[in-house]
Amino acid sequence: MGSWQVRRLTNQAEISSFLGQDRWYAAYAIGDLEPGLADQCRWLGADLVGELRSLALLFEGLEPPALFLKGEPIGITMILGAALRPDVVQFSCMESHLPALQAHYVTSQTEPMLRMTLSPVDFRPVTALGVERLGPGNANELARLYASAQGNAFSPYQLALGIFYGVKDHGYLASAAGTHIVAHRMGMAAVGNVCTYREYRGQGYATRCTSAVCADLLGMHLDVVLNVAHDNADAIHIYEKLGFRVYCPFIEGVAVRRKGNP
Repeated sequence: MGSWQVRRLTNQAEISSFLGQDRWYAAYAIGDLEPGLADQCRWLGADLVGELRSLALLFEGLEPPALFLKGEPIGITMILGAALRPDVVQFSCMESHLPALQAHYVTSQTEPMLRMTLSPVDFRPVTALGVERLGPGNANELARLYASAQGNAFSPYQLALGIFYGVKDHGYLASAAGTHIVAHRMGMAAVGNVCTYREYRGQGYATRCTSAVCADLLGMHLDVVLNVAHDNADAIHIYEKLGFRVYCPFIEGVAVRRKGNP
C-alpha cells in the first residue's frame, strides 16, 4: 500500500478544495459543507506521501446514512477498512470505486445513475399553472407521496431547509418536486424528491413542479444538479426538456457490512 495514511478530515477549506476538483460529481458532498448539514457529516481521507488522494463522506442525516466516495480506489479501500465502518449505508460512487467498497460491503442493491446539470442559459421553464409552494405543514402528505414510490430519500429537514412545489387535485397532493440540498454558502443545489402518484401521471405535473423549483434555485444563482436512474427514459426526457444535460454516470445503492469484517 506504499505510504498511504488514513486520517479524519476537519479542515473545510481542504475538503472543499479536494471536492472542487470535480465539482459536479461532488455536488452533494459540497452541499453537505453548508452550516446545518456539516454537523451531520464525518469526513475521512487517505493521503499518499502527504497528499490527499481519496475521500469518504458519511452523512448521518438520513437513515441509513449516506456514503459518498471520491478519489483513488486504494485509498478508499483503506478508509473503509480502517476508519469508517457503518453497518448499512446508501452509497454513491463511481464505478471504479465498487471493488474497494465490495472489499468490505455486500452491494446487492446497485443502480446505474446519471448526474445531470442545469445552467441558466439552457433552462427552458414551463407553465407554473396549478403549482404551489409547499412548506413544513405539508411534511406528512409529502412523506405519504414518497412512500408510494421507491428511490426518494426524503427527510423533513429537506423541506425545512429547501424548496418544494406541488400540484393538488381537490386539496389532495398529486405530485411534488423539491430539493435534497440548498447550500447558499457553497453555491450548490440538488433537485430531487420528484414524484407523482400513479393515477396522476402523464399530465405534466412533475415537469411543472420541477420547473418551479429550478426557477427559484437559478434565481438564487446556485449551481443546479440532479440524479436520475440511467434507464428512466421518461424522467430523463422531462429533465432534458427543461434544459438539463448529462454530466457523468455513477453508481448508487445500498451496502451492508460483510460479516466478520469489523
